[in-house]
Amino acid sequence: MNKLLLNAFEQLRFLLRITRTHGIVRRYFVVNGFDGALTMLGLIIGFVISASANLTVVINACLGAAIALAVSGVSSAYVSEQAELRRALNDLEDAMMTDLKESAHGDAARWVPLLIALVNGIAPLIISLLIISPLWLSKLGIVFFVSPLFIAVIIAFILIFLLGVFLGRVSGVSWLYSGVKALLVALVTMSLIFLFAG
Repeated sequence: MNKLLLNAFEQLRFLLRITRTHGIVRRYFVVNGFDGALTMLGLIIGFVISASANLTVVINACLGAAIALAVSGVSSAYVSEQAELRRALNDLEDAMMTDLKESAHGDAARWVPLLIALVNGIAPLIISLLIISPLWLSKLGIVFFVSPLFIAVIIAFILIFLLGVFLGRVSGVSWLYSGVKALLVALVTMSLIFLFAG
């Protein structure tokens, strides 16, 4: 089983390498993860302002948004990446004057869009679930010394900072600068919500 998983992982790495889509996968993960974190932050801040929202309502609203982001991410990325890789495959076939559908390039055109789509959809879902985890724990009876909504906001800020750090490491700039820049986006978002919804 482990050998099969290892082989599948190596095959995926190979397909990503021949299509030069490593960067695209990273970019989709960060961009949609960032979208998920900011969406959850916005929803939770909105509920904090309203002050009277039931915990179940907050969880359901956040979960609904997280699922919608995931489905949107999977479907939009799959359609666009499949079209791009099919076009690249067709161009390569025209240049080589041969059918490549049963080759590694053909496999890449079939499987890489699916991988990119899954990353694009799973990133906001996982990040959203992490952010709203204190709300679930509170609903299960775990007592926090502060509001679970406040803890969820803190988790959102931490994850946004970490996404910024990851971007900094990938681009070769200061991880601290990149993380702080991402935090500033979150602070501006929160300030705008307080300004217009408060």
